[in-house]
Amino acid sequence: MQRHYGLDWLRIGAFAILILYHIGMVFVPWGFHAKLGAEQWVTVPMMLSNPWRLSLLFLVSGYASRALFVRHPGPWPFVRNRTARLLIPLAFGMAVIVPPQPWVELVTQHGWTGGFLAFWTGDYFAFRRIDGIALPTWNHLWFVAYLWVYTLAFTAVLTITPGGVRAAAQRAFERLFGGVGALILPMAWLMLVSGVLFPGARETHEMVGDWVAHATYFPMFVLGYAMAGSERMLATFARWWTVTALAALLAFLAVATIQIVFAGYRVTPRPFGTIFSLARGVQGWMTIAALIGVAETYWNRDHRWRPMLTEAVFPFYIIHQTIIVVVAYWLLLAGLPLTLDFVILVAATVAGCWAFYLGGRRVPWLRPLIGLRLHRPRADIPDPRPAIV
Repeated sequence: MQRHYGLDWLRIGAFAILILYHIGMVFVPWGFHAKLGAEQWVTVPMMLSNPWRLSLLFLVSGYASRALFVRHPGPWPFVRNRTARLLIPLAFGMAVIVPPQPWVELVTQHGWTGGFLAFWTGDYFAFRRIDGIALPTWNHLWFVAYLWVYTLAFTAVLTITPGGVRAAAQRAFERLFGGVGALILPMAWLMLVSGVLFPGARETHEMVGDWVAHATYFPMFVLGYAMAGSERMLATFARWWTVTALAALLAFLAVATIQIVFAGYRVTPRPFGTIFSLARGVQGWMTIAALIGVAETYWNRDHRWRPMLTEAVFPFYIIHQTIIVVVAYWLLLAGLPLTLDFVILVAATVAGCWAFYLGGRRVPWLRPLIGLRLHRPRADIPDPRPAIV
């Protein structure tokens, strides 16, 4: 399989938007580990990426998993590689990176008076809930845990499925998703999940019982795997990207309008709550289809910055939320204007992420802990492997 540079750029952009989204969480009325404000208007631009950014990441991860799977001599080496690349950073993140986040939340929102060191060495590893917060926790690293479980589950299915059945399944996929089905069927599924099966439900990110998340993201992972073997599906996205972009914009306008009109309501009244959920499903898939179409048409080319950015996004993801929460805690004590808070928070997060990545990549034993391969590839040899978190 050829490396798809366009999907690399989408993955880089999706993680950049995710980091900016988590900065926005500090300023909206929604619950978060650190709060500097509760500005209702900020929820509208947040809704611009809310319905699709994580679905896109699982889709791209499924696409890359296929390329990695066929390059390994068997399922066990593939699983071993995925386990090392995902669970080692997850364990390190839960033990070292994440702990400041629940401590800040307890101190600023639950009246906790203990210091961080005592919390980290004692209460954090107590395996209990404190004021409803389960400890230890993976917080934003839930994505890594879910991706590992999805990878293992789907690999098990592939392993026990005969090759002829897999080939027939791919042919059936081509018939269903090789044309306009690629635009309609995933959108219909997301509308069903959001508006019918789990209307108004929120993801828990606790793995067990998080059905709305599993119903959304596992199909996206499987769809990405199948898409990697379907040039017709990619061609459909490229052909229709202007139409899907317009549909995504119209759906977002519906979402934003309902969000603004019923901002003060605890529960959005019917039928507007149902319209809101269905419109999120349309916006989610139409945005993904449009972005893949643009990536296929215009972005499927390399650039000298791409290798470093592709490598950097996972370390950025691991560290970014802790930087945001800790800096927000300091800013809360400083009592600065919100506009200045935002500028400082963005600058500190970007600088901190680059420092974490550039410093960690130079230390051999630290590389696997922050999601990088143990050995750095030689600069004069291009890396043929696709990017994957």
